[in-house]
Amino acid sequence: MQKTFKKQTRLIATGFALTLGGAMLVGTPSLQAKESSKSARESKLESYIKFTKILNLIESQYVDEVNTSDLINKALKGLMQNLDAHSAFMEAKDFKDLNIQTKGEFGGLGIVVGMRNGALTVIAPIDDTPAARAGVKAGDIILKIDDKATLGMSIDEAVSLMRGKPKTPITLTLVRKGSPKPIKVKIIRDIIKIQSVKAKTIKLGKNEEILYLKISSFDAHVVDEVEKALKEHPHAKGIILDLRNNPGGLLDQAVGLLDLFVSKGVLVSQKGRIKEENQVYRAHAKGTHSKIPIVVLVNGGSASASEIVSGALQDTRRAVVIGEKTFGKGSVQIVVPVGKEEGLKLTVARYYLPSGRTIQNKGVTPDILVFPGKVTLEANDTISIKEKDLKKHLEAELEKLDEGKKKAKQSPKVSEDSNATTRAEAQKKKSVIGEDQINQDLQLKTAVDVLKALILTSERK
Repeated sequence: MQKTFKKQTRLIATGFALTLGGAMLVGTPSLQAKESSKSARESKLESYIKFTKILNLIESQYVDEVNTSDLINKALKGLMQNLDAHSAFMEAKDFKDLNIQTKGEFGGLGIVVGMRNGALTVIAPIDDTPAARAGVKAGDIILKIDDKATLGMSIDEAVSLMRGKPKTPITLTLVRKGSPKPIKVKIIRDIIKIQSVKAKTIKLGKNEEILYLKISSFDAHVVDEVEKALKEHPHAKGIILDLRNNPGGLLDQAVGLLDLFVSKGVLVSQKGRIKEENQVYRAHAKGTHSKIPIVVLVNGGSASASEIVSGALQDTRRAVVIGEKTFGKGSVQIVVPVGKEEGLKLTVARYYLPSGRTIQNKGVTPDILVFPGKVTLEANDTISIKEKDLKKHLEAELEKLDEGKKKAKQSPKVSEDSNATTRAEAQKKKSVIGEDQINQDLQLKTAVDVLKALILTSERK
C-alpha cells in the first residue's frame, strides 16, 4: 500500500507541476514570446558563427588553396537545392540564360528538367527542338550526361552540362518506363528558338472549322499570338488548346490566356508566407470569348503554367480536359537579382485553382483519360466496286497511269506565278490538320470528337 501510495503521490505531483507550468505559460504570454524571440535570435547567431568558423577552417587548413567566392557560391547552391527542387542560386551564366529563355530563344537541347523522387527527370521536350527530334520523352529519367552520372547532381549542374556550343554533340543515357534497359540518345546542340504558339485548322464541313492551338511554352508572346489566331479565324466553331509537353513559363501569360476565355470569377490565386505574395487573379468580361466550346489536351509533360490553365478551365467548367495526368508543379518562384550579374530563384508561394485545390505534387487529372496511340481503323483490303463496274474501273485506272507517263515526258516551262501559287497551296496545306494526321494521334482524335459533340450541343441550345 505504501509503495502504491508513494507512486500515486509522485504521479499526482508530476501532474500538478505540468498543470501549473501550463497555467504559468497561459498566464504570461508576453514573457513566453520574449523568451522565445530571444532564444531564436541566439540560435540564429550561433548558426551564423558556426558557418563562419567552418568557412575560415576550410580557407586556412584545406589541402588545396580555395577561392572564398567559389566556396560561398557552392554553399548557396547547396542551401537552395535542399529547400526544394525549384529554388536555386544562379551565377552570372545561369542568370543570363534564364533571362534569354523567358524571351523565347536560348541555347541547348530543348528539354525542361526537374527533380522527381531525387532523380533528374525530363518534364517535357519542347516541340521542334533537337531533344524532341531525337526522341526524348516526358518522364524519361536522365541517368548520365555523356559519361557523368546524375545521381546526387543538382538541376543547375545538369543544365550547365547539357548546354554548350551549337552543333556540338551530347549523349544522354535515359531510363524509360517500359524499356528493359537504359537508352542512349545522341543529340546535337542548337540555338533553341521557340515558336510558342502554332495555329492550325481542322475542317469540319465545307465552310466550318476547328481552331487548333499548340502552345509549346508560356513565354512573353503567348497571349498576343493567341489573340492574333482568334482574329484570323473568327468563325471557328471550337478550339483545341494543346498543352501537351508544355513545361510552363510566365504566370502573367497563363492568366492572360485564361482571361480570353473566362468572363468572371477567380482564375488562379497564390498564397505564401508573407502577405505581399498573396495574390488573387480575376477574370475581366471585356474581350472574352465566353461562348466558343474548348477542349484542352494535357499529358505528364504539362507543368506549371499549363497546369494552371487546364485546371482553371476545368474548375470553371469552361473546357473539357483530355489526355493524361499532368506533372504537378504548383509553386511560385520569384527571381531576385543579386548584385549586377547573379540571381536567386526562390519559391515564395503555391498556386491554387478557382476551386481552392492545389496542383503541387498532385497535378490535374483529365476529365477523359486517354493514353497516346494511333486510331484503329477498320481494315478494308477489297475494292468496294460491283462486279459489272470492275472492268471499267480498272481500265480508267490504267488510263490515269498512261496520262501520268505522258506528263512526265513533257517538261513545260513553269512560270514564277505558278511556283508562287504552288508555294501558297503548300503553306495552306501545312496549316490544316488532315484526317490522316488526326488518326495518328488518339488523344487529338478524342479531342476532335468531344469538341464536335460540344459544338452540336451549343448549337442546339
